[in-house]
Amino acid sequence: MRFEMICTGEEVLSGQIIDTNAAWVAQTLMSQGIEMQRRMTVGDRLEDLVEAFRSCAGRADVVLVNGGLGPTADDLSAEAMATLLEVPLELNAEWLETMTRLFERRGRTMSDKNRKQALLPKGATMVDNPVGTACGFRACYQGTWYFFTPGVPSELKRMVHEQLLPWLKASFPIEVPVGLHRMLTIGQGESNLAQLLEPIPLPPGVTLGFRASLPYIEIKLLQRRPVDPADWQPLLSAYREALGDALIGENIKTLPEAVHRALLAEGKTLATAESCTGGMVASQLVDLAGSSAYLVAGLVTYSNDAKKALLGVSEATLQQHGAVSLETVLEMAQGARTRMGTDMAVSISGIAGPDGGTEAKPVGTVSFALATEQGCVAQTLHLGARDRNAIRLLAATVALDMVRRALLGLPVVAEYGYLNRVEQCQITA
Repeated sequence: MRFEMICTGEEVLSGQIIDTNAAWVAQTLMSQGIEMQRRMTVGDRLEDLVEAFRSCAGRADVVLVNGGLGPTADDLSAEAMATLLEVPLELNAEWLETMTRLFERRGRTMSDKNRKQALLPKGATMVDNPVGTACGFRACYQGTWYFFTPGVPSELKRMVHEQLLPWLKASFPIEVPVGLHRMLTIGQGESNLAQLLEPIPLPPGVTLGFRASLPYIEIKLLQRRPVDPADWQPLLSAYREALGDALIGENIKTLPEAVHRALLAEGKTLATAESCTGGMVASQLVDLAGSSAYLVAGLVTYSNDAKKALLGVSEATLQQHGAVSLETVLEMAQGARTRMGTDMAVSISGIAGPDGGTEAKPVGTVSFALATEQGCVAQTLHLGARDRNAIRLLAATVALDMVRRALLGLPVVAEYGYLNRVEQCQITA
């Protein structure tokens, strides 16, 4: 089945609103064996909408149109489809009655403007919206089905699950995937990963895909039919070997999730001491329910005075080596672990930019340390010429991965590819 999506609205087109609907739809459909072939965004101009709808005709089997079903003058999806079909808009009495009852239940009077939401192209099939005032509808033009949904995310999701997916499965042959195996990586570009993995032969029925979202690249192995374990397990082993240190977890969404699970499983406690990341490491863990079982403290020691007062970093170390150095982060991690009484402590100090860099320590230079009962490991990486937020996000990711690797008994310092190591050291307890 050839599936496309059109998202409408000037606010989406201009970037005032981030279009999370399309991403959610694509992921939901993929899990059901339906791949989105194309996606476009169109503003609130009638002629543009008509042309966008027309461009899909004959090319797609189904087009999901999201948005433009509200009561205001710039909600033009129904009118645009009627224009394309060369039919008038007709009042759908069933939906008008549904809207009237909905307003009554809410103790409100329905405005005359809301009647617009019951106007559908002649011949279109109304699609129920169980949680909103805008019904959807579907109509066919030149062999292509157009399925219209409101732009409100909660309404879209209900209608996709309760209306769109059942209709698609009843109307089209769909090969539902047997399974999806995800491998989360950091430190390697998509082209490098493809170079590593594409030479490895895939069993019949398995396809390879990539999804990039800083700081990760997710590798997706989609099973479209059952795969013999004798073929599947060797494939996973070959991928793990090829990926090496870049692989940070399987069938997880984020690295904090993997660290969270490992800390709970091992029964270890953790403190964080952060400078340039400003509490990002602790925040990512606190987002996960149950983190109070292991996260004792998250210290943001942005200034040198804070590093000295809260973590016991010496003035001599700061004067001689600077805030961004192996020596400083070692004292930060040791101080956090000792003062907070935890099993582990991780520290970060770096130059996130855009100012503050020098020739010796350019923007993107970040030092890390992990203190455990076995001792301390520290490293300095150059995270590249990125913007401030990207550097901070990558720094938090590296720090979390050091914790993860220690919990799993792996070497704490990993080779991440494009994250260049400047120096490292280890102190045994």
